[in-house]
Amino acid sequence: MATTKKYDADSIKILEGLEAVRKRPGMYIGSTDKKGLHHLAWEIIDNCIDEIINGHGDTIKIRLNGDGSITIADNGRGVPIGKHSSGKSTPEVVYTVLHAGGKFEEGNYKVSGGLHGVGASVVNALSDWMDVTIYTDGLISNIRFKNGGEVASPLKKIGESKKTGTCVTFMPNYEIFKNCQFSFSTISERMQESAFLLKQLTVELENAAENKKVTYHYENGLISFVEYMNEDKTTINNIVPIHGVKNGIEVDIALQYTDSYNETILSFVNNVKTSDGGSHEVGFKTGITKIFNDYARGNGILKAKDTNFDGSDVREGLTAVINLRVPEKLLQFEGQTKGKLGTPEARPVVEAVVYDALKFYLEENRKDAIAIVEKMGKSKFAREAARKAREEARKGKSKKEARSLSDKLTPPQARNPKINELFIVEGNSAGGTAKKSRDRKFQGVLPLRGKILNTEKANIADAFKNEEINTMIHCIGAGVGNEFDIKDINYDKVIIMTDADDDGAHIQCLLLTFFYRFMRPLIEEGHLYIAMPPLFKVEIGKEINYFYTNDDYKDFMKDKDSSKCRVQRYKGLGEMNPEPLRVTTMAPESRNLIKVNITDAALAEKRVSVLMGDVVEPRKDWINENVDFSLEDDFKI
Repeated sequence: MATTKKYDADSIKILEGLEAVRKRPGMYIGSTDKKGLHHLAWEIIDNCIDEIINGHGDTIKIRLNGDGSITIADNGRGVPIGKHSSGKSTPEVVYTVLHAGGKFEEGNYKVSGGLHGVGASVVNALSDWMDVTIYTDGLISNIRFKNGGEVASPLKKIGESKKTGTCVTFMPNYEIFKNCQFSFSTISERMQESAFLLKQLTVELENAAENKKVTYHYENGLISFVEYMNEDKTTINNIVPIHGVKNGIEVDIALQYTDSYNETILSFVNNVKTSDGGSHEVGFKTGITKIFNDYARGNGILKAKDTNFDGSDVREGLTAVINLRVPEKLLQFEGQTKGKLGTPEARPVVEAVVYDALKFYLEENRKDAIAIVEKMGKSKFAREAARKAREEARKGKSKKEARSLSDKLTPPQARNPKINELFIVEGNSAGGTAKKSRDRKFQGVLPLRGKILNTEKANIADAFKNEEINTMIHCIGAGVGNEFDIKDINYDKVIIMTDADDDGAHIQCLLLTFFYRFMRPLIEEGHLYIAMPPLFKVEIGKEINYFYTNDDYKDFMKDKDSSKCRVQRYKGLGEMNPEPLRVTTMAPESRNLIKVNITDAALAEKRVSVLMGDVVEPRKDWINENVDFSLEDDFKI
């Protein structure tokens, strides 16, 4: 019988200072993958941005160094260098003590995104070393740390300067952040976003190893942001800037309608992206819905017998960026990640500012107003058609429709949406193999015939006319568009399984576009996947190896005697025998699945528009610069 250690008072360990961060880094930065690594940079960058938001400085310089470290500098006030009441120097306290910072003292920061005070010290705790140079009070001071927060060199004066600001260089602990490195494009995208939000900000970003440099500065702020997001789309009206201040809350919004069928609303509070929305988004949606209904009724576009536009009608084709500055005393985020604004005062403020500004705009720009409202009318008609189709799907299809669907779908035996999986495959040949390879208890197979409709250029009405899309809608069973309800899905996993060739990649893109445009919650709730069938099978005696990329196959074959190897190159799923397909691609215990997720709404919207829209050149440029077919844990739109 196994012995267990006595559990008593001596079993309770208190982790002192930064030791707790090193012991459980995920509690402080979410994860120790690439996302967590970049969180370290965001913590230091957010401190720079808080200085600029509050009127101190206008420039942030970032350099990715060749050794894996990163340097982040601003021209703000500089961290205070005096002696702290604890007896330590103030920079030592800031960079080694959790919950220490200037944002807890009223008056230091009128507006701030970082209120938890753990940022700089957490970065230090998860770094091999950190070097901080401070320009303030006419002096240049420096302090160095090692081994996750130990003082390697106490604060000392190293020169004199009239400059002000703080420069932080740190080397992440790559034993904690295994197989990760800072991404120039990831940081570039984040900093471009910050430059859009802060008109006075200039960002200079450099990758020393690759000699890459970019500079971001946008005099027109949110207007430039919306222009950037809509540059590959056909717009209906000029960008509408909205500004107002009520009850100490400053509201800045820019919005524009396009001829697309999708809404893109990005919201920020004190430069922090509120990915999960919150009270400010609710106020925006309420205000914009109310004013357009009032305008449509006041101008006879909606008759007395007509029902109102609902929110989805009003927001179809809308691109909007909402940026609030909320005083610290009113600021409430829900959760450590600050993804949702909880400040109740924000809702009525934003609603009133939006209503008043749009009322004036619509009265002064009748031509644009009519064009926008007509688009809403079309959306209302399509929404009602979609709802009718969903109700028909729930009630049961006609015998003809049911027979057509049964000819295509091979359903699982169980009717358990919590475990069932749907494999969407291209063609009857692949479908036949997949049916033989599946676990019939919980896996269904739906073969598609040919390439589906490009839904980037279609509305819901067009989608319903496409037989393959209609079949998918009925199989998944949760509706479509704004009527899609994730609670009604028939499958826990919807898995796209296509050939590993150009046609297969194109079909993947078409399917991803459809799900992104018309079933986005399927992605947001983590139910959409891509299967990874192998490219090669190599047999050496009784040993069987499968390879998913050309590079892996070539590396394996370098030192092998090709005469003793039986190599099979799979040109399609239909060429695979059922057992290899089952083992490599369909069996949960041995397959590789890529979960599709959305990491950035603005980038996702832009990339889908570029890759699936009508304009060819941006698509060519993006593919040439970015496409690298390699196996990743997540497929990020």
